[in-house]
Order: sequence, then structure tokens, then C-alpha cells
Amino acid sequence: MTSENDPKQERIDRYIDQNLKKVFADLEKDKMPDEIVDLLTVLRAQDEELKAKNERS
Repeated sequence: MTSENDPKQERIDRYIDQNLKKVFADLEKDKMPDEIVDLLTVLRAQDEELKAKNERS
């Protein structure tokens, strides 16, 4: 097992962090398909309806 101050492990961790940030930055720029947006809208509405129903009970 490597220690917390292992320079090699620190380089590996930095490399992974940088690449994950790149991947997610690229994904953030992509437009979400309309079907997914519609599904999320329906699910949010159902969630709000369920919350309101539970508050009344």
C-alpha cells in the first residue's frame, strides 16, 4: 500500500482528477436529448405530486 505522500501516487491522482474534469466539462456542453428532458419533467412533476400528497396525510 502507498503512503499519502507518495509522489508517484500524487501524480496519478492529479492525472485522474484532470481527466475526469475534462470529461465532465465536455459532457456539460452537450445538449440533452429532448426525450430525456421530457422524462425528467414528468418525473419531477410526479415527485412534487407525491410530496404534496404526503404533506396532506
